[in-house]
Amino acid sequence: MADPSVKTTQDVVAFLKAQHNRIKELFSETINAVDNDTREKKFFELRSLLAVHETAEEMIVHPKARQEIPGGDAIVDARLHEENEAKQQLQNIESMGPESPEFKNALIEFQSDVIEHAEHEENEEFNELADTLTEADLKKMAGAVRAAEAIAPTRPHPGVESPVMNFAAGPFASLLDRARDAIEVALR
Repeated sequence: MADPSVKTTQDVVAFLKAQHNRIKELFSETINAVDNDTREKKFFELRSLLAVHETAEEMIVHPKARQEIPGGDAIVDARLHEENEAKQQLQNIESMGPESPEFKNALIEFQSDVIEHAEHEENEEFNELADTLTEADLKKMAGAVRAAEAIAPTRPHPGVESPVMNFAAGPFASLLDRARDAIEVALR
């Protein structure tokens, strides 16, 4: 579920940074929601964007960073470790439900971790890719990221951080996630 407001961005780095900004906004909107219904709707949007965003990075951006950036393997391995932890945190928060007294505090802690992770990505991966790749390559990657997001799962799936696992399990997980999302929306 790519954010429509950033779909016109041509460059993969600008596209992903714009999504990071939208994720930050959604954290704020979720945490500061005036009631549980609004909090639930904003969290649904946040969770979905985080899931598709991370999947696309795992499928497209991280493999390119491994190839093109000096020390790329270590950088990507650190990001994948953070992403697995984030998926586990997100699953735990989701299981609490927005009406839970612990939900808001867990979300605030998670927000801090996600922002730190995004800063690492931007500084260690995105900026390096922007300095290394041609404009044409960055535009091709943006198209590939959009395509990956269109078929990505909308819920966290810890342990599925490699491109191979995302290509193998992603479409099936995506189908189930999107069906589950549709049912939840219909029942609201």
